[in-house]
Amino acid sequence: MSQDSFEKGLQKHRKLMGDAFVDRVLFQADELTMPMQDFVTRVAWDEIWNREALTDLDRRLINLGLIAALNPPHEFQGHVEGALNSEVGLEEIRDICMQIAVYAGFPARLDSLCNATEVIGDDN
Repeated sequence: MSQDSFEKGLQKHRKLMGDAFVDRVLFQADELTMPMQDFVTRVAWDEIWNREALTDLDRRLINLGLIAALNPPHEFQGHVEGALNSEVGLEEIRDICMQIAVYAGFPARLDSLCNATEVIGDDN
C-alpha cells in the first residue's frame, strides 16, 4: 500500500465522518494505535469505500445495520455521528435499529437505539 492510498482513504474518511471526528481519532493515535489507523484508512476508507459499485449512502446504511447488529457502542456512535452529518436522517437511523431487531435480536436493537440517542441528544 502506498502513501497515496492513505491520503485517498483519509479524504474519504473526512468526507463521510467529518473533519472533527477524523482529527479526534488521529490526535488520539499513538505509537501503539497509529499502525491500525493507517491500516483502516488504507483498506477500509480507500480500498473499500472508494469502490464504485455501491454509493456512499448504500455503504453507510449497510455499516449502520451491521455495526448495530454486532453491537460495539463506540463504533456505532461514531457512525451515527457521521451519518447525521451527511444524508442520513433520524427516521432512517430509527428504522435501521428496528430492522436489525428482527434479524439480530431485540437486545442489540435496544442498545443501538440507546447509543444513537446519546449521539443525537437533545439537539434534534
